[in-house]
Amino acid sequence: MAAIAKEYEPDAAVSPQTHPWLDYPPYRSSIRRHPTKDLHHADPETLELHGPVFGHRDVDPLEADLTIRHGGAPIGERIVVSGRVLGGDGRPVAGQLIEIWQANASGRYVHKRDQHDAAIDPNFTGIGRCLTGPDGAYQFTTIKPGPYPWRNHDNAWRPAHIHFSLFGTGFTHRLVTQMYFPGDPLLALDPICQSIRDQWVRERLVATYDHDLSRPEWSTGYRWDIVLTGSARVWEETEP
Repeated sequence: MAAIAKEYEPDAAVSPQTHPWLDYPPYRSSIRRHPTKDLHHADPETLELHGPVFGHRDVDPLEADLTIRHGGAPIGERIVVSGRVLGGDGRPVAGQLIEIWQANASGRYVHKRDQHDAAIDPNFTGIGRCLTGPDGAYQFTTIKPGPYPWRNHDNAWRPAHIHFSLFGTGFTHRLVTQMYFPGDPLLALDPICQSIRDQWVRERLVATYDHDLSRPEWSTGYRWDIVLTGSARVWEETEP
């Protein structure tokens, strides 16, 4: 999980509470899923540093629409998620590969390990990808995911969210994070979100409803910018 800035704020102060605790007892998996021994530096091979490079020939624009993959329309609220990928100086990051994955409207993933007693939508797989444009912009059309139980504690439910993965020029340069939705009452009850102790940082995980992005009689719109470096940068899983 990472914290994403909703807006570029170059002078924003970085709080010592920015990063989630590695050992956060309310989030039980945090104790089991981080390194417990000293890290050792390993130089990746040159090929891993400089490739692969993702170009427009590799990603079809239709892959950004998760609602047209099958023979019929998926069930649920159709939404558009749009934003920009920016560097710490506010410059757009063009040609950035973004992948997303998510649960369907009933809170179920298309995965054999997901045994949640909810419907599988035959017209929704829940995966998509796109490349950022010259201005760093991206846009996905999808279905608003539903919450789902995750057995971390009694009556535990994950807030609705979309997973984001961003690749640099190679597989060794990757950031993974989650985007949440405004007004979700489960955010205050979710130990993954609450492991980030700074309220301002937690709010950077939440998209903003954008009525201008909504399409009449078709979809609602959400805007979410991604800042990669600087004081408003995302928190990366590999940071201490």
